[in-house]
Amino acid sequence: MIEIIPAIDILEGKCVRLSKGDFSQVRVYSDDPVEMALSFADAGVVRLHLVDLDAARSGRLGSLEVLNAIAGATPLVIDFSGGIRSDDDVRRVFDAGASIACMGSVAIGEPETFFEILAVHGPERIILAADVRGENIAVNGWQADTETRVIPFLSDYAERGGRQAMITDIARDGILAGPSFDLYSKILTQIPGVDLIASGGVSSLDDIERLDRMGCSGVVVGKAIYEGKISIDEIGSQGRGDVSQTNHSMS
Repeated sequence: MIEIIPAIDILEGKCVRLSKGDFSQVRVYSDDPVEMALSFADAGVVRLHLVDLDAARSGRLGSLEVLNAIAGATPLVIDFSGGIRSDDDVRRVFDAGASIACMGSVAIGEPETFFEILAVHGPERIILAADVRGENIAVNGWQADTETRVIPFLSDYAERGGRQAMITDIARDGILAGPSFDLYSKILTQIPGVDLIASGGVSSLDDIERLDRMGCSGVVVGKAIYEGKISIDEIGSQGRGDVSQTNHSMS
């Protein structure tokens, strides 16, 4: 059963969504991330994906006060992403209330540092968050492309103890064009040991159903909720995406 994980992306203290990772294409949905998180918790959601876009772009950890406020106001299990570059950063994020740290840029730029952090904190608390263009990983808030291919890197990640991987197709993120099914199918076929969390492009419950049938363990949903394509009440029960039951209840 796939886990549906609502996302809050923070830019300059506001809840926003980008289109295709482009910081010049920003839409603000709320001035209050804590209020937004409370609405998710009230709907029965269990887990939240919280992204600090300022930190992802700058490489400097920030928004810990927002993380702390959400953790203090809600029972949500928070996975936090953006600007986490060291073990000290990871510990600060955990101290501020996150249960899980998502790391991407450091995994590519300093892989040994990343794998040391993974070994210290374990695969339940450290997630590889890879943003891809085509099948190459991009870093620093989607701004810098690399020559690192996502599938070989994921294979190494799994062999070295990694478990969860959040993979975002930048070209589909924030445009409601459907997830990158072909890419996810290749990953699930070639690296069956990874719990794959799909991110980017989800536009409907049908998309989530298909990802569930493919074998994805989770899916991050952002713009589809904010644009009213998917109701958070439809997916909030126990924070789990029993999508077939949800669709039955809607019929």
